[in-house]
Amino acid sequence: MDKIDHKSLLKPLYSPSAKEPVFADVPDMNFIMLDGKGNPNASQLYQDTVSALFQLSYAIKFFFKKSQGIDYSVMPLEGLWWVEDMSLFSIEDKDSWLWTMMIMQPEPVVQEQFEQQRQEVIKKKGTTILSNARFENYHEGFSVQMMHIGPYSAEGPNIARMHESARQNGYINFGKHHEIYLGDVRKTAPEKLKTVLRQPVKKI
Repeated sequence: MDKIDHKSLLKPLYSPSAKEPVFADVPDMNFIMLDGKGNPNASQLYQDTVSALFQLSYAIKFFFKKSQGIDYSVMPLEGLWWVEDMSLFSIEDKDSWLWTMMIMQPEPVVQEQFEQQRQEVIKKKGTTILSNARFENYHEGFSVQMMHIGPYSAEGPNIARMHESARQNGYINFGKHHEIYLGDVRKTAPEKLKTVLRQPVKKI
């Protein structure tokens, strides 16, 4: 049985340049999503959210492998970050952050399998936080993005480079700051972590 690696199939979106910002037109994709608020470094809700998303994503994966002979790699954790007034967004003020953590679900996953496996995981694992999970199509569209290599705390200069590149090309930011976590923070040295930084943009 061949395993489908959607991260490789979508390489321009999951492995952009680490040297300079690049633009990409991001298509509609389906995600399992959970929302929260506050500093992720000090939040049990955040830790529980991440664990629950992976539990459910792996349950769905193994359902398809067992029932239909379809095997694929579970996609990486992604996060949308924002505040109510994005002009006040600050890297330093993490307590005010709103966030949606999510994992992309490839075809053939649809609402039916999501709901079935969500109920199974809640029943078997007691993962009640999944009562708030949703299966949602997310359209990001035209965006500027860049690979950041290093600790999360050092993302600021690359985010600034992305914003400046957008401005120089006649775009302004809109929507939510997006990050894709390609490394496991528990196993990878901070200086080697890889994170895709993405920001939707539109013409001025």
